[in-house]
Amino acid sequence: MADFIGAFDQSTTATRFAVVGADGAEAGAAAREHDQLRPAENRVEHDPAQIWDHARSVMADALGRAGLAATDLAAIGITNQIETTVVWDRRTGRPYHHAIVWQDTRTDQLAAALAADGRAETIHRKAGLVSNPHFSATKIQWLLEHVPGLRAAAERGDALFGGTDTWLIWQLTGGTAGGRHVTDVTNASRTMLMNLTTLDWDEELLDLFGVPRAMLPRIHSSVSPDGFGTTAQHGVPISGVLGGPQAAMFGNGCSATGAAWCNSTHRNLVMLNIGSEPVRSRHGLHTTVAYQLPDTPAVYALEGNIAHTGDAARWVVEDLGSLSSPEAFETAASSVTATEGLYFVPAFTGLGVPHPEPEARGALIGLAPGHTKAHLARATLESTGFRMHQVLAAMTDDCAVAPLTLTVDGSAAACDVSLAVQADVTGIPVSRAASAEPPTRGAAYAAGLGVGYWKDTGELPVHRPGQDRWKPRWKTGRRRAALADWRRAVARTGPLAGADSQASS
Repeated sequence: MADFIGAFDQSTTATRFAVVGADGAEAGAAAREHDQLRPAENRVEHDPAQIWDHARSVMADALGRAGLAATDLAAIGITNQIETTVVWDRRTGRPYHHAIVWQDTRTDQLAAALAADGRAETIHRKAGLVSNPHFSATKIQWLLEHVPGLRAAAERGDALFGGTDTWLIWQLTGGTAGGRHVTDVTNASRTMLMNLTTLDWDEELLDLFGVPRAMLPRIHSSVSPDGFGTTAQHGVPISGVLGGPQAAMFGNGCSATGAAWCNSTHRNLVMLNIGSEPVRSRHGLHTTVAYQLPDTPAVYALEGNIAHTGDAARWVVEDLGSLSSPEAFETAASSVTATEGLYFVPAFTGLGVPHPEPEARGALIGLAPGHTKAHLARATLESTGFRMHQVLAAMTDDCAVAPLTLTVDGSAAACDVSLAVQADVTGIPVSRAASAEPPTRGAAYAAGLGVGYWKDTGELPVHRPGQDRWKPRWKTGRRRAALADWRRAVARTGPLAGADSQASS
């Protein structure tokens, strides 16, 4: 067997390729950013042809930097920006329209109509998702309604839909000369079209959105020895595919039930591995497929988003101007061990799950003369911990699976005191991700498992240095009292009485 695994990470901003060895280290990597096209205020698009061109160039560059050839790769894995929608002509390979990116909200009225007439409940029951314009189904619907001739082509099977994973696989395996039109269960689970139980396209959901089945890719497990085909140019198997968040979760070793993962940037994306039984959240959380190995049941996850986590710290540093830099913020937060009764609720644009309140606004509660900028910095970090606790508790209430560990990656994970505070507030051991590129790792691990490069998940080289681990230090009584105070603080947020009339006067 060849000595290395290749992995594409086709993200929202760039396409990256890395060559990964048996120890998980990268022997070579290259990346190229693609254009962010914004034809209108609520629209975000990418050029699929540019993405394909960049994929070819970064693969060649990464192999060159590693001093290797494609024949040195035992397999290739792919991870990608989930929910982004590409539709192209099977006969010519030309896209019918620019890719509509997951961030694009041109279909917000279509998504709102689903909730208004009750169809959103069908989507939640079957697909496990809360109706949202970010998912692919309304984007496909919009394209079918606005691109002349597309619906007829889709019904004939000449117009093909896929995420950027499907687009790259189709191109890599031959394109118009017999390219594979396939995807994996994690990407399919982000469309609002796949039934979480059958792991296949659901006829009722297809009818609901008016999507012809003939345009949809075949769904395979995330690790598939032969389902994704081989590259037309070099005959390298494509044996692992995972959506971006799921790849990061897998690359961080969160493959066991009870493992939680968080990507912490301007906001926190939280996922909990809930095992092989899908549940439908009662708290507004999404149920998604985490991964599926060959000939085994799918593994599911609950997902929640927490807004304004890193943004809250940035507000304190930049907008409020109380501290000179992120480093000064971290130093200040670590200089005190408690907030002395100060609570910061950064509901800048409302409160989200598990208790959504769009009219809520941010508040500082308990402010006293003795409080300093250090207490404010620590209260900012504790607010993230409290909201993490709420989301994880909602997940446990939904599925009866308690989080046992929490692995954090993303730009905000560089802050030691932030991770220590999250461990204290949530009561869960926290680890910082060992890899700077966990999605790439996840795609490589999936591909390697598909060809026997690693025998099972126990062999995957997931490393967590001891200095990057934090255990909870708060006693149960302190945590319980602090959470109760936090809930009281949140209850006091909301628009000021008469705020609208004051603003207009």
